[in-house]
Amino acid sequence: MSELNEEWAQVLAEAERRARSAGRGDLVEYLRLRASNDKARSTGMQWLFETFTQLAGEANRAGAAVQLIKMEGHRFEMGSATMVGQLLTLKSGVRQLMVEAGWPRAPSDGFVAGNGLAGGQIRHFGIKSANEELLLVRAQNGTPQWLVIDSQNGTRSQLLEARVRQHIEIFLGTS
Repeated sequence: MSELNEEWAQVLAEAERRARSAGRGDLVEYLRLRASNDKARSTGMQWLFETFTQLAGEANRAGAAVQLIKMEGHRFEMGSATMVGQLLTLKSGVRQLMVEAGWPRAPSDGFVAGNGLAGGQIRHFGIKSANEELLLVRAQNGTPQWLVIDSQNGTRSQLLEARVRQHIEIFLGTS
């Protein structure tokens, strides 16, 4: 967890303590939900970026020359909302694969559509048909999971490692 995330968790814990001592059960419940959602976002984003990073590492061990560049505080548009989060760029020659994920941080940023905790995109430079839009939601058991949103019909399917592997193969031109 980054220092900023640790500090944010401490601020929320202190606010919850003060709300509890003031008898503000409604505020305590909101802060608990907020902390739970932040934890789910952190876990979901960590899985997404680690999976792409691991598979790029496998490709490099097999002879590919993939360069990884990670950027924090990245802002990007999803629909009418502005997401703030991370960007992972994979480069190999002129090929680029960009993975971005985040959520609105201020009221003016809008909201995550589709009842999501966070949103994301997988973008292939020059191969628009391979791009996908992502939505982080809670599964029925409460764990965070990334869904791929089909832009044609709005259906959702779970983003699994096999699909991430397909994106790496498209990026490397091996599929």
